[in-house]
Amino acid sequence: MNQTLIIVPTYNERDNLPPLAERLLALPVKVDLLVVDDNSPDGTGRVADELAARHPEINVLHRRIKNGLGRAYCDGFAWALEMGYEFVFEMDGDFSHNPADIPAFLKAAEAADLVLGSRYCNGIRVINWPLRRLLLSIFAGYYVRAITGMPFSDPTGGFKCFRRSALQAVELAAVRSNGYSFQIELTHKIWRQGLRVAEVPIVFTDRFQGSSKMSKAIVREAVTMVWRLWMQNDFRRSPRRLPA
Repeated sequence: MNQTLIIVPTYNERDNLPPLAERLLALPVKVDLLVVDDNSPDGTGRVADELAARHPEINVLHRRIKNGLGRAYCDGFAWALEMGYEFVFEMDGDFSHNPADIPAFLKAAEAADLVLGSRYCNGIRVINWPLRRLLLSIFAGYYVRAITGMPFSDPTGGFKCFRRSALQAVELAAVRSNGYSFQIELTHKIWRQGLRVAEVPIVFTDRFQGSSKMSKAIVREAVTMVWRLWMQNDFRRSPRRLPA
């Protein structure tokens, strides 16, 4: 077992998963992979099992129903903590996140409890998005910062590296959001405790295969979630304690 685990939630990603696994296992740093599959009708879970049978670094967590991104990651985090991993990544399964960025995350994690991959750090690094989607993402970042006070350039991104201690500081069973607002909620729960959060620039490339999981319901959940986070933090726009 390696120190680093990459968690990839999947739903109908059978074409993307084999090349993604190949890229991850070829990295200059040693990583393990956990595929969390939501009973994909296209057979992604079966493909994941075949990969795991050939590579001891690959593990598969099968969920019986499609139950949302947030619950998939929380199940993966619980598995990672039980197994004893020190660094745990969130990563999309559609190549929108570049595996080659992982060493930079691990370098930043030497001095941070959570490392965020930022599409907007020192400029815009997004490929293949329509203007409407890009503007929605940029506005969402401003919205989150204005209400919560989190100073990060990309609080809604889904490419992250957690130290084990950061995940242990979060009550995973109490995480309420399940769509993309899950990314905001988890970062806020860590940041408001005064843990160290760093950002590294990434290039985000929208998927070329499959379809996006974005929906109006996901957007509505994110709009209301940030207000709950602000109230949970006692209407503060700063951590409850400053980083040591």
